[in-house]
Amino acid sequence: MDLGNCRAIVTGGASGLGAATAAHFREQGAQVVVLDRAASDDAHHLQADVTSADSAAAAIAQAVRIMGGIDICVNCAGVVIGEKTVGRNGPHDLDAFRRVIEVNLIGSFNVLRLAAAEMARNGRAENGVIVNTASVAAFDGQKGQAAYAASKAGIAGMTLPLARDLAGLNIRVCAIAPGIFATPMLRGLPQDVQDGLAAEVTFPARLGDPQEFARMAAHIVQNGYLNGEVIRLDGALRMR
Repeated sequence: MDLGNCRAIVTGGASGLGAATAAHFREQGAQVVVLDRAASDDAHHLQADVTSADSAAAAIAQAVRIMGGIDICVNCAGVVIGEKTVGRNGPHDLDAFRRVIEVNLIGSFNVLRLAAAEMARNGRAENGVIVNTASVAAFDGQKGQAAYAASKAGIAGMTLPLARDLAGLNIRVCAIAPGIFATPMLRGLPQDVQDGLAAEVTFPARLGDPQEFARMAAHIVQNGYLNGEVIRLDGALRMR
């Protein structure tokens, strides 16, 4: 699929990996509508709650009105918490666990199901591409990451079934499992903490650049034989 002729929605596109992806796609000539709860200076930014069926449906409908349709859906909206199953204050807060699952996993599925229904109307040999954001935590999550790892393992686990479900509609589905990236959240940590995280990466020993995530998303769109795959993008990081 040629990015220059595509219409894309990017959730979580107001910052971090989503913002880098939206900017890169536009540089390649794509039309892009950003969906995010946060405010943004983006001219084509729609405030939406990905966990709400009504809010997501309204945003998708507005995106279709703006662009005339949808060819690409990239889900980057997500939240993270750090909390042990049993900590100093007792058992893990259930509402916090539920919130991470709702945003990261259910939110991604909510948006992609609506986007896929729009893609199916395109009537082409390739109607669309969906790219979800998993994480290396899906495979080797650390302590305090039960909620986050579970949500991202769900993203990884549904990749192949989604690809099989949507094959008859000529829609491909992949996921990217990023390692430690220089997002605003990580850049807010003390420099020595950032350096320690970077040192854990096998090679190159640095934080990932959000542009590298964006280029991987673009490659998935452009490589028509990529389907049903979860691609680690982590410099061979294996968390302990």
